[in-house]
Amino acid sequence: MDSRASAFWLRLKANRWAYTLTILATLTLGILIGTVISYGVKGKEGPKSSDATPLQVPAPQQLSNAFSQIAKQLEPSVVNINTESTIKNPHHRKGMVHPNPNPDQDDNGEGDQGGDQGGPFQDFFDKFFGGQGGADAGTIRQRSLGSGVIVDSKGYIVTNRHVVEKADRIRVKLEGEPDGTPGHDAKLIGMDQETDLAVIKIEVDHALPTAKIGNSDGMQVGDWVLAIGSPFGLQETVTAGIVSAKGRNIVPGRQFQSFIQTDAAINPGNSGGPLVNMAGEVIGINTAILTETSSYAGVGFAMPSNTVALVYNQLIGPEHRVARGSIGIEFAAQPNPAIARIYGAGVTVSNVISGSPADQAGLKIGDTITSVDGKDLKNGDDLVGDIASRKPGSKAKLTFIRNGKKEETTVTIADRSKLFAARLGEEDENQGEEEPKVSKFGITVQNVTPELADRLNMAAGKGVVVRDVKQGSFAEDLGLNRGDVILEVNKTPVNSVEDFTKLESSLKSGQDVVFLVRPRGSRAQDGTIFLAGTLP
Repeated sequence: MDSRASAFWLRLKANRWAYTLTILATLTLGILIGTVISYGVKGKEGPKSSDATPLQVPAPQQLSNAFSQIAKQLEPSVVNINTESTIKNPHHRKGMVHPNPNPDQDDNGEGDQGGDQGGPFQDFFDKFFGGQGGADAGTIRQRSLGSGVIVDSKGYIVTNRHVVEKADRIRVKLEGEPDGTPGHDAKLIGMDQETDLAVIKIEVDHALPTAKIGNSDGMQVGDWVLAIGSPFGLQETVTAGIVSAKGRNIVPGRQFQSFIQTDAAINPGNSGGPLVNMAGEVIGINTAILTETSSYAGVGFAMPSNTVALVYNQLIGPEHRVARGSIGIEFAAQPNPAIARIYGAGVTVSNVISGSPADQAGLKIGDTITSVDGKDLKNGDDLVGDIASRKPGSKAKLTFIRNGKKEETTVTIADRSKLFAARLGEEDENQGEEEPKVSKFGITVQNVTPELADRLNMAAGKGVVVRDVKQGSFAEDLGLNRGDVILEVNKTPVNSVEDFTKLESSLKSGQDVVFLVRPRGSRAQDGTIFLAGTLP
């Protein structure tokens, strides 16, 4: 090896040692700095983690289980109710010239089981339902969901009237039955429009678990309650809340609908299910909600169990209907001190139905009833409660004040449903009254009374209401439906049955007929439609 090569290798070895020493020095310095920093951080962290006390989870029995115990107790007696019904499509109308300005608005017709339109109570009792069917079809096959509670081991079930009233078929699914099973066919035993309650029955070969009925009068505002049912079809759903208020009268003109208000979550499908107290007793049947969205908003209403029991006991009787007494008078719904100062304390009569027991007993407008059979009356609710509980045909002695003098009379109690049939919208098949004559159009109509106008949210004395539509008639071909309000015929206002009859009689076969109609369920601001055709 020459001298130049030897010098090269010597320089290379020297550089390698220099590089190695540099790397080692750098690593050593980094370790020292990291140690100092780590020590400083640890010094700021405080005590070591081993000084902390470990968290402990309490034993399950230490937790509150009152709700779960009640749910397990009640769930076997709560059922899911499925109904099927065939209805006319409320949006299927022939001869329509002027379209509905709100074509997507839910109709308040037969398929929606009734209800009030407008405001937070829109679709009041039918917000627990959803229909199925094509908008262009003449009829819709509607399927609806609801809940119920078994109160008799033989298969008797309490639910809401609006759950089952229009159903062609009612099926009940019991707790524990798997999804997809058809359930048990149920028959309708009876229903009551005034309280929106119904009783149905299923046939089974074994005793069914039942719920215990409690005393709703014992509930206080603030008491815990559970709502059990099938919201949105989700069977065995339990929600909790409190009693928010008692004695809520939320439907105008319905004297027997005094509800328990609760903030337990109630949604579509809960209707007909039980509201339960902390003793596991049913103290109400969930009936309605107050909402702008048709879903839970913290305000729900249940029919008190004391009312449920009274109605149930009559619906399972021989007549399968609720008979309430009445004397045929009307009075101010809310007490008014001015009326009491002028006419005297008690219940002052504002109207006497012609031919009613009160009329026959000589009662007049302005009389103030103070007692029934010697029992003093505090308000109108006391009078209605007393008289309604009496059997039709029985007698009662009324004490009243007329022109400052105390007088007495005896009245014979009448059947309220027959006395107020037209106003209540429940035509009794056994009334023996002559049915309205079907017009050449194929419909029967009735006047818009003040009570009906209030329920339809329209002016009284404007138009006539379609009571019935004959199948295959001219009116059905045009698309008229039960509950529609006819305002004009051929540009002539129709404000009474007499107006309608007169106009109808003047029309002959081959003439054009144009109806100006406010569809059933529409509000005054929603507009009207034309239905037109040539009279056959």
